[in-house]
Amino acid sequence: MQFPAPLIRGTLVRRYKRFLSDIALESGEVVVAHCANPGSMLGLQEPGSEVWLSPNTNPRAKLGWRWELVRADGSLVCINTSRPNGVATDAIAAGEIPDLAGYTSLRREVPYGQNSRIDILLEQDGRPDSPGSPKCVTLRRPLGADPSAAEFPDSETKRGAKHLAELIDMVAAGQRAVMLYIVFRHDCDHFRVAADIDPAYAKALETALAQGVEAICYDCRVSVDGIELASPLPVVTGQAGRGSAPQEI
Repeated sequence: MQFPAPLIRGTLVRRYKRFLSDIALESGEVVVAHCANPGSMLGLQEPGSEVWLSPNTNPRAKLGWRWELVRADGSLVCINTSRPNGVATDAIAAGEIPDLAGYTSLRREVPYGQNSRIDILLEQDGRPDSPGSPKCVTLRRPLGADPSAAEFPDSETKRGAKHLAELIDMVAAGQRAVMLYIVFRHDCDHFRVAADIDPAYAKALETALAQGVEAICYDCRVSVDGIELASPLPVVTGQAGRGSAPQEI
């Protein structure tokens, strides 16, 4: 996925009200940029951080800028949670995710479940439908119990647990359901759930996996030009440093 327009470098002044950020451009001007990330952005919102913005070309938008990237722990990280669907769609179409290859139809934003939409639906005659739900993963805690892990979520997500429950229902109906974790950074070597942040989501994923929902994870190469899917990461269950032995699935 390539950014449609060149990104503009700036310095983070502050993030506030979750969806707003003040950014100082290199010209000295301070602008207000939309922060398309409802999470805590733990470790990614330090004042003084190098950030990159895209111009907002939507004529209905209230703000002229969108916050796309931040440099954290020496790496560029994409914080825009609206980007995973585009990255996943491009990667699937290019055959870069072997587990999701071979389908003849890919549809996005398909209604399903109880007042929900499936992000990506793969279809082919003679095969079970494959609903997929890409999730944006940005959290890495270099001083935590598992410093090389990409973790999700970075804050409590009741909506995420609801998605897992509906994927379980899809498996029960004979479909193939996939949770696709897209790590928007390239400095981790495995993925796990941040069970200490959201134990309910951790339990929900454990239940979903036991019921046949699949979990796939890939990291990304992030640059000011775009985001490219990179390598598959092992999905590790168990809680690091909490007395339970981690297991790879």
